[in-house]
Amino acid sequence: MTARKGGKSARANWRLRAVGALLLVAIVVGAWGWWHLRHWTPDRTVYAVQGVEIGADDGPVAWSSLKAIGADFAYIDASASAFARDPRFVENFEAAKAAGMEVGALHRYDPCQPAGTQAANFVTTVPRDAKLLPPAVELDMLADGCPVKVGDARVESELMTFLNQVETHTGKPVILKVTPAFQSRYAIAHKLDRNLWLVRDRFEPSYAGRPWTLWTVNHDLANEIAQGGLRWVVMQP
Repeated sequence: MTARKGGKSARANWRLRAVGALLLVAIVVGAWGWWHLRHWTPDRTVYAVQGVEIGADDGPVAWSSLKAIGADFAYIDASASAFARDPRFVENFEAAKAAGMEVGALHRYDPCQPAGTQAANFVTTVPRDAKLLPPAVELDMLADGCPVKVGDARVESELMTFLNQVETHTGKPVILKVTPAFQSRYAIAHKLDRNLWLVRDRFEPSYAGRPWTLWTVNHDLANEIAQGGLRWVVMQP
């Protein structure tokens, strides 16, 4: 009887040790995966031109250091919706140019607000300069939560109005930074003939159904240059 109890106890202890070992392996693998993802950028031999998107939430940026680690270009968050402006836009915009980077500006589009008012917000924030990269518009916010109902057709027509006004100001076609949620809701990549900027960490995105020009490869790249993780972007070769 005592021997049988001892055998059961030994087997139970062995199982506990095995489970503990498996949990330890899972923790180590998970920690390595998290570290790898936070530090990952694509090989330069595949994507030779790489850069960042920067805004006020990134805090003060050491632009010369950012250039030194391989940022060839920077898209600067400029405006959002009808009246919001990034408080660090001018500072970041001028510093990026001074660091020798190619620079562009980005607007976060709000389908709940009139297109003309949003375009006026962007064009009064961003100077007209032929040397700038094409303007980018982030399409992420859906119209489902608008105080006044906005139908899908209205979203598309207002967006076209916004694009036309911004493109008249800049003299360049807009790049559409389309998130998976916006594309799933409005299928905008299939309706508007503009270059695309897609978003997906680590793995190349295909949700737009056609080739992209820019890709946010890591939205939280670990660094010692800005306050938090950098939004690292590559350009299609």
